[in-house]
Amino acid sequence: MKVKTLVALFLTMGSVSLMAQKTYQLQSPDKKLQAVVTVGEDVRFSVTHEGTEVLAESPISMTLRNGPVLGLKPKVSKVKKASVDKVITAPLYKKAEVQDVYNEMTILFRGNYGLTFRLYDEGLAYRFTTSMKDSIYIQSEQAEYNFSKDYKAWVPYVTANKKTIEDQLSNSFEQTYTEDHITKFTNERLKFLPLLVNLEDGKKLCITEADLESYPGMFLNNEKDRPTFKNVHAQYPKVLQQGGHNMLQMLVKERHDYIAKTKGTRAFPWRVFIVSENDKELADCDMVYRLAAPSRLKDVSWVKPGKVAWDWWNDWNIYGVDFRAGINNETYKYYIDFASEHGIEYVILDEGWAVNKKADLMQVIPEIDLQMLIDYGKQKNVGIILWAGYYAFDRDMENVVKHFAKMGAKGFKVDFMDRDDQEIIDFLYRSAKTCARYNMLVDFHGICKPTGLQRTYPNVINYEGVAGLENVKWGKDLDQVTYDVTIPYIRQIAGPMDYTQGAMRNAIRKNYRPVNSDPISQGTRCRQLATYVIFESPLNMLCDNPSNYMREKECTEFIARIPTVWEQTVALDGKVGEYVAIARQHSDTWYVGALTNWTAREMELDLSFLGEGNYQMEIFQDGINADRAACDYKKVTIPVSTDRKVKIKMAPGGGWAARIFK
Repeated sequence: MKVKTLVALFLTMGSVSLMAQKTYQLQSPDKKLQAVVTVGEDVRFSVTHEGTEVLAESPISMTLRNGPVLGLKPKVSKVKKASVDKVITAPLYKKAEVQDVYNEMTILFRGNYGLTFRLYDEGLAYRFTTSMKDSIYIQSEQAEYNFSKDYKAWVPYVTANKKTIEDQLSNSFEQTYTEDHITKFTNERLKFLPLLVNLEDGKKLCITEADLESYPGMFLNNEKDRPTFKNVHAQYPKVLQQGGHNMLQMLVKERHDYIAKTKGTRAFPWRVFIVSENDKELADCDMVYRLAAPSRLKDVSWVKPGKVAWDWWNDWNIYGVDFRAGINNETYKYYIDFASEHGIEYVILDEGWAVNKKADLMQVIPEIDLQMLIDYGKQKNVGIILWAGYYAFDRDMENVVKHFAKMGAKGFKVDFMDRDDQEIIDFLYRSAKTCARYNMLVDFHGICKPTGLQRTYPNVINYEGVAGLENVKWGKDLDQVTYDVTIPYIRQIAGPMDYTQGAMRNAIRKNYRPVNSDPISQGTRCRQLATYVIFESPLNMLCDNPSNYMREKECTEFIARIPTVWEQTVALDGKVGEYVAIARQHSDTWYVGALTNWTAREMELDLSFLGEGNYQMEIFQDGINADRAACDYKKVTIPVSTDRKVKIKMAPGGGWAARIFK
C-alpha cells in the first residue's frame, strides 16, 4: 500500500511539473527554422532547421546585483507575436537596400522584464528587455549554448600565453581560427566572437552578437565533458592604470563585482545565431546590420568612404627620391601627391606624428607641420586622417576632435583599446557621437568585432578586430592564406574589417618570411587584388608604399578604381577555409573576386546576375608561373560569354579579380 502511494505521489509531482512548464513556438518566414521556448523552473530555448538540430535546449538568464534572477522561476504575463516585412536603406554598406523580414515573439514576465525572439530565414536572435526604475546593476548573464553532438567548430582563441582570465580579457581580437571538436578545445583560453559550428547535413551555425551598447562584449568557453559553449563577460573596471603600448592604454588592475551598470528601462544586446544550408550563404549575411539600432545621424552625406594611402605597414620605405624618407613633411607630401594622382581619397598619418609616450595629441613632433599637410592635401583633393592612441584620444576627446576638425582633418584611426568591457563599449559610442558632431570619420583598431555601430553611427567607417596583413610583418608560423578564405564566413559576418591589404611584394609559401621593415605578403599578386572585392571595407587601405605602386601601374590603377561601398552583393561560391568567390555591383559596373587556399584550384563562376546586354571583362589572373614567382600575373580583356559562365584558374595561394562593364 505504501509503495502504491509513493508511485502515485511521484506521478502527481511529475504531472504538476509538466503542467507548470509551458512552451512557445516561433517559425521563420520560410518555415525552415523553428524555435521552441520552454518556460518552467527557468527559461530555455532550442532551434531546429528542417529537422536538423541547431541548438539543444539552452538555458538563459540575467542576474541583477542584490536583486532577482531574470529567468528563474519565471511567471509569464503576456506573449506578443508580430511579423515584419520592410526594407532598410543602407548607405555605406555592401548593398543599397537590406530586406528585413522576420517573425517575432516577445514574452513578458512578472517583474518588469521580457525576452524577445526573432526568426529570420537566416537565423535566430534573442535579447532581454527590462522596464525598471532608475539604474540597475547586471551582476552576470547566463548564456549556455548546448549541442547534442560534439560537433567540430572554428573558434578564435584569445591571445596565447595569458594565464589568468583577467589577462585574457585584455586582448587585441586578432587571432586566427582553430578547428576541432567542441570538447577538445582547451577551456583555459577564452574564445571570442564570431565563431562557427559545423552542424549535420553541411549546415553551419555562426554565433555572434549585435547592438552591443552600454554592455560588455561576450566571450565563450567550452566544457570538457559535454558539447557546450558558456558565456564569459568582463566585469566593470574599478581601478585603472595608464600603461601598455607607449603609455596609450588603460590597464585594468581591479574590477567591480558586476558586468554592467545601465538604465533600468532598456533592450539588451541581441544574441545572434546564423544558420546556413551551404557555406556561400555565410559570405553574404545581413543579420548584424538588420539587428543594429537605426542611424542616429540625420545627414550622412558628409561621410565619404574611399581608399587610403597608408604609411605604417611599409615603414615609410619610399625610394627614388632626393629627401630622407620618414615621419616628416616631405614624405607625407609624397604620399599626398601619389594619392591625388590615382584618385585615392585619403592619406593616413599613423603612429609617430604626435610626441611619443606623452598621450597628448596636441603635442606634434617638430618634423611635422600638420596644418601645412592638411592644406596641401586639400589643394590636391586628398583628406588627412590621424592615428590616435586610445588614452590620448579619450582623456580630452571633445577638445581633440574640435581642434583637428577646425584644422581640416577628416577623421581619426583610434587604436589600442584592447578590451570590450562596458567602459570600452561606452567609449566607442561616445567617440562616434563626438566625431559625428564635427563631421569626422572614425576607424577603430585594437578593438573587438563590430556589432552594428556602423549602422547606428555611419561615420564609424571601419573596424579592425581581424588578423590583417600587418601580421605578415612578424608572423613566423603564420598561415595568412588559409585565414583569408576563412574570415569571409566568420569574422566578416559581424561587419566591415580594416584588413589593410594591397602588397606589391608577394611570396609563394616556401619563400615567405616575416620582414618587419620591408614586408612580403603570402600568396600571389592577384590574391591581393581580389581581396579588395572579397573583403568589406568602406575605408580601405593601400598598405604598400607609393614607390612600389608606381612601379606596378596596372595593378595600382585596378586597385584605385575599385569602390569601397556597393549597391549589390552576390556570393557566388565557397567553402570555409578553402575558397571563396563574390561579386559586387557599383553603379553599372560589377567586380568579381575569388581566393583559394594553398591548393591550386579551377572553378566555373556563374555570372547570370549580369542580366541582358553585352559585357566585357578586364581580368587579372595568376600567371602561368605564379606557383614559382608569386608576383606573376596576366591581365586580359575578353567579352563575357552569352552563357554567362567563366572558367578561372588560381595558383596555390592565388586569386582572381575582374571588372565587368557594358
